[in-house]
Amino acid sequence: MGNNYDIILIGLVAVFLILRLRAVLGKRTGNERPPARDPFSPPTPPPPTAGPPRIGNDAPSGNDNVIPLPNSNAPAPRPPLSVNAPGGIRSTVLPAAVAGVTAIRSVDASFEPIGFAGGARAAFTTIVEAFAKGDIGPLQSLLDAQTFASFKAAIAGRVERGEKAETTLIGFEASDIAMAEMQGSFAQVTVRFVSEQINVLRNADGQIADGNPNEVQKVVDLWTFRRDTRSSDPNWLLVKTESEG
Repeated sequence: MGNNYDIILIGLVAVFLILRLRAVLGKRTGNERPPARDPFSPPTPPPPTAGPPRIGNDAPSGNDNVIPLPNSNAPAPRPPLSVNAPGGIRSTVLPAAVAGVTAIRSVDASFEPIGFAGGARAAFTTIVEAFAKGDIGPLQSLLDAQTFASFKAAIAGRVERGEKAETTLIGFEASDIAMAEMQGSFAQVTVRFVSEQINVLRNADGQIADGNPNEVQKVVDLWTFRRDTRSSDPNWLLVKTESEG
């Protein structure tokens, strides 16, 4: 009989302990709050939301919810006013030339200033190298009559003195449109070339009379080109050269 009382007593104690533990720990119902986040671990980013669509230029870059503006009434693209050509050559329409470029384009829609600057660099290279060599052939097709006569006289003077010019064009830093205007039917554009050159002039004995073959110089030239917009000939002629500084 005593053993039965002991068993009952132990059972009551066990039930009492279970009830106490349940009161302290609680019962899981599926609505419990999650455990606190470790303060040293990064927070979990919220899931992305689609958000309202953005329209035209109001939309940030990379937003997939952009509704593009219709292009039916969009104006024709304007020619660029600044670009970096291959090799990092800067070509810019300077403020003083903007109105003139617009005037030229009003009578010649094919005129594109940055493309023109690229062609001017090619002409500059040909003219500088031909002049140094005394080769008047390429000059005649790129210069107007008066400028050609001036270049031809300078070459003849070097020959008479027995001098020899050596010019190495290293490259261009810039070819900016510095001025532009219409003079009647003639379009006139001045390009500001910034180039690196090595220039040497040798006398009749082959000795250096001017320049340094080991020195690269930064040279700034202003060259003016002209074309009759009424002509079917698309070529521009060099009509004036001057140095800056």
